[in-house]
Amino acid sequence: MKTVVLQSNYLPWKGYFDLIHDADIFIYYDEVQYTKNDWRNRNRIYTKNGLQWLSIPIGNDAVKLKISEVKLPAGQWQQQHYKSLLLGYGKAPFFHQLKPLLEEVYINRQWSHLSELNCFLIETISSLLEIKTVFKHSADYILEGNRAERLVDLLKQAGATTYISGPSAKEYLAGKESLFIENKIQLMYKDYSGYPPYKQLGSPFENYVSIVDLLANIRLDEIKNYIWAWRK
Repeated sequence: MKTVVLQSNYLPWKGYFDLIHDADIFIYYDEVQYTKNDWRNRNRIYTKNGLQWLSIPIGNDAVKLKISEVKLPAGQWQQQHYKSLLLGYGKAPFFHQLKPLLEEVYINRQWSHLSELNCFLIETISSLLEIKTVFKHSADYILEGNRAERLVDLLKQAGATTYISGPSAKEYLAGKESLFIENKIQLMYKDYSGYPPYKQLGSPFENYVSIVDLLANIRLDEIKNYIWAWRK
């Protein structure tokens, strides 16, 4: 059972969905501490005017909370993000693929918690990309021990035989490889290199931007060729 355990991100980049596609089970790891200036509440878009951050304004006291506990602020941020995406991508060749999602998320709904919003976005976009991975939440498992022990125990509870991690986890898992071996879980690190470029609204090509960039610029049934299918 190939398993990914990862915090929910806001409008993640294509590599996040590459990880999801690799997995049989994807577990949102939102019962851990919220981190400021991270990908939980922000991401970047790329338009003819260049790179632009979309950031949800989260209060400073959120760092005392778990990601799942972080509440979203009242105010105009939903309308502002909708307007930024509409203005930025409205003339993109496949904006019609993206617009219904934007209207549902930013116009038709109100969100109380960051994790709720992120999970909805991630799962809806995964469905658009015809990804069949099963989504679960770390809140449904018993989480005990230190950082690495807690992760391995979660994987055991989920029935994982392979754990696929992003490359940034190598540092904190260094020296903990024996935990995976002892529990008969193969540890693999995702390689994000080699993604093929595609025509964007801006220039030069920018790799590390939100998945919405692909949704607006590439036909839906071809997006897989820029995330995972190109490896075949």
